Amino acid sequence: MRLSRKLSENLDLLKDQLGVGITFDVVVRELIIAGKPAAMIFLDGFIKDTLTADIMRRLQHVERCEVVPGVVKKLVAEQIAHIEVDTVESTEDLVDQVLAGQLGLLIDGETEAILLDVRTYPVRSIEEPELERVTRGSRDGFVETLVFNTALIRRRVRDSGLRFELLQVGSRSKTDVVLAYISDIADPERVKDLKARIQAVNMDSLVMGSKSLEELLFPRSLNPLPQVRYTERPDVAAAHLYEGHILILTDTTPMAMIVPVTFFHFTQHAEEYFQAPVVGTYLRWVRTLALFLALFLTPLWLSLYKHRTALPDFLQFIGPRESSTVPVALQFFILEVGVDLIRMALIHTPGSLATSLGIVGAILLGDLAVQVGLFVRETILYTAVMAICYFAIPSIEFALAIRTFRYLLLFAVTLFGFPGLLVGAFGVFLVIAQTDSMGVPYMWPLAPFASGPFFRLLLRYPVPQVRYRPTYAGGKDKDVR
Repeated sequence: MRLSRKLSENLDLLKDQLGVGITFDVVVRELIIAGKPAAMIFLDGFIKDTLTADIMRRLQHVERCEVVPGVVKKLVAEQIAHIEVDTVESTEDLVDQVLAGQLGLLIDGETEAILLDVRTYPVRSIEEPELERVTRGSRDGFVETLVFNTALIRRRVRDSGLRFELLQVGSRSKTDVVLAYISDIADPERVKDLKARIQAVNMDSLVMGSKSLEELLFPRSLNPLPQVRYTERPDVAAAHLYEGHILILTDTTPMAMIVPVTFFHFTQHAEEYFQAPVVGTYLRWVRTLALFLALFLTPLWLSLYKHRTALPDFLQFIGPRESSTVPVALQFFILEVGVDLIRMALIHTPGSLATSLGIVGAILLGDLAVQVGLFVRETILYTAVMAICYFAIPSIEFALAIRTFRYLLLFAVTLFGFPGLLVGAFGVFLVIAQTDSMGVPYMWPLAPFASGPFFRLLLRYPVPQVRYRPTYAGGKDKDVR
């Protein structure tokens, strides 16, 4: 609906749509500009007061002869000393921009409204990421304000090909979503596909930010494997841009989604690239070992225990020497739930008490359970080792997927013993092999096999020896030199 020439009609319509007089934070400030009635409409808390006052002071001293004819155009071109200024002609556009935090200026007799971007964002200070800490490297992380996150990336990627495409998702929330990529490195078809997916989202809001958007863009039923990787680090996001990945940034979410990804992206960590290549390779191998131990350690021990009479002499140490009230298989399930309960309790516990809670939950309760005969020491030991390996996985989403698979393996071993472990492990491999991320096989470069990328995955190459980008990048520029 186009704006009316009558200021009173426009204000009545806007007041009705925005709830002026009912909602306290919508402000209408009426004034006189060049002898004409005018009004500013904005959201309290989003506007820089001093800057807005300076603009008002300047506009109130404008003479009619200075802006007639073409009041709006002359005000924008000659009188408003501000950089980000725009005009709109429809009521819907004006309402959307005011709700986004901009200041709308309406003048009687004009069918255009002036938009002034004088926003100040409620934002916390930039801090070190909680989940991706490193001993060396930058200490800045993404925050909840989108424009700050794009600035953190732009600071590291001074590339003329870097694109930040702004989209909106949610018919009511109109959440800002940015698609970030380097135009001559990323696959243009993949960018086009992802943009079409975002534009096709039919929801009234993104309640949980990036997570809601992920489920809308990459629907999955019972497969727990993540199809995107999250990062809180701008340097990690920038590195993936140079490899041909695409980033999805959502306003109010302090992290970036990375697509496409493979199984092996979840075994890598920024720490590897802030250490010597040999040390980085060692860290990568240890982290990969931790992943497999987190998945197979307790199911494998339980399967060997169930067949302990058939074990060779050098494996006779497997199995408890003392008896317990609770069956061994059930002990593992109880301890698995216990580890998750401790993790959840630590998340909701103030930092000053978290260490004490961990000691009470992990040590005292475990020791008491052994002393009263409910559990055996071996199950607590192997569960503790498994938990350490579980927390060593860099991605929490991937770690939770591994936990789900481990539950299934424990259940299969409980019912069928060692054959159940073999069948369960084969089933897990099939699920991983059939998964993809925007057309990229999850097991690439292992399946399908690509020798060059595979050895780059196996070893942390020195930077001078890295010559080509991954083949799935799909862009024109494949050489990193």
